[in-house]
Amino acid sequence: MGQPITVSVHAGANPAVRFFDCNRSLTGMAIEVYNAPDEATGDRPPDVLAKRLFDLGATKVTVYSNVAVVEARPAAWPDIEPKMVFTLEHLFEFYGDDAGWSFEARGMEPVASPVK
Repeated sequence: MGQPITVSVHAGANPAVRFFDCNRSLTGMAIEVYNAPDEATGDRPPDVLAKRLFDLGATKVTVYSNVAVVEARPAAWPDIEPKMVFTLEHLFEFYGDDAGWSFEARGMEPVASPVK
């Protein structure tokens, strides 16, 4: 298991957008854009992250270096933002084929993050 990632969240000018700033890089120098869940099929960290964020309710995910830009229905953010923060914080802890990723599989519940 890896170390947790520290995440800060900032709302975008568009109410559908959140910026998740991380304390470690998630990609190389390429901008990774996922417009739909079926585009997140690889096993690289940004692919795995995008799939997990789509599973939580994202409608678009863009990852570049240490920032994930996520779009979702504006009304959904109060419920899904803490879950997405938790998912990012623990991305490298539960990574790989044998990770058994799910909150239930790990016996964890997402923790609420303070609204910023």
